[in-house]
Amino acid sequence: MTDRHVYDELNRESRIGAMGTEGTHAVAVIDLSDYPRRKSQIAEELWQAATTLGLFQLTGHGIPLPQIEEAFALSEAFFAQSAEAKEQLPLRPGTNAGWEFKSQVRPSTGTPDQKESYQITRPRMEGLWPDEAALPGFRDTMLAFEHANWTVAMTVLSCFALKLGFDEDLFTRAHDPASPEYQSTLRLIHYLPMENAKPADFDGWRAGAHTDFDCLTLLHQKTGQGGLQVCPGHAAEDGAWTSVEPVTGVITCNIGDMLMRWSDDRLLSNPHRVRMPRPDDDLGPRYSIPFFAQANKDVVLQGPEKRYPAITAGDYILERIRANYDALKARS
Repeated sequence: MTDRHVYDELNRESRIGAMGTEGTHAVAVIDLSDYPRRKSQIAEELWQAATTLGLFQLTGHGIPLPQIEEAFALSEAFFAQSAEAKEQLPLRPGTNAGWEFKSQVRPSTGTPDQKESYQITRPRMEGLWPDEAALPGFRDTMLAFEHANWTVAMTVLSCFALKLGFDEDLFTRAHDPASPEYQSTLRLIHYLPMENAKPADFDGWRAGAHTDFDCLTLLHQKTGQGGLQVCPGHAAEDGAWTSVEPVTGVITCNIGDMLMRWSDDRLLSNPHRVRMPRPDDDLGPRYSIPFFAQANKDVVLQGPEKRYPAITAGDYILERIRANYDALKARS
């Protein structure tokens, strides 16, 4: 039987597709430097941000700027390949690994996101890496970058574990990259350029309003390539969308539905989207790299107060995918 909470999340997403208004909510910027000495202070700051806006930014996270810039350069090189080359690495159903083009449809809009993406999920990558001769160093660089993001995500999640009364290492064990059940994903995203676009092309969204399925998303953006907006849950009816400033090297984080459920709804997974550029914006391509920390498939999710029935992370994701599919069928 389908979990009621899964459909609650889907129903919420289906109501947030309108244009809305401009919001002015403050986005917390949290410094992770000197973490062992400042752990209690950092945990308090993260908790405050995660229980209000549900989105915050990180500095002092330990991923060197050159490593981030190298990942972006290789991402651009990957998407610059011919369609024929990328089609040899197709997104396989149920794997969240490989390349897709304009295939993600949000329940909030019913229209495809204006982007292409390449998903890296460690246990599922056989036959899905680009040729080394075409993109030298791509595989090793991306696996190292994936691990660097995993490390930051586990630091943040360990703070939430402490605040929730869990064992500090619970979430680290739940996202074990050595397990064949590992399903955290690094995604390279290329939002399509809008130069020479017709007026009607600007009616949609680069990425329609949605919440993430995972526990925690770490998002790398590039300075000058804006468009990300967040809407706090209490403002959803008014649609007050706050723009999030992109700065290369600053990580933008948001809570996902999996962690909201795991925390008995104390941590907030709030809607976000990527709007189309405005006439005075840069109309060129937009690149971003999110890392989705998603508990291993065999991990059982249940909050300390047991507000929702226990469910494995694998079944939870399957229910979310199925619910989205059912909603899309209902629209057609």
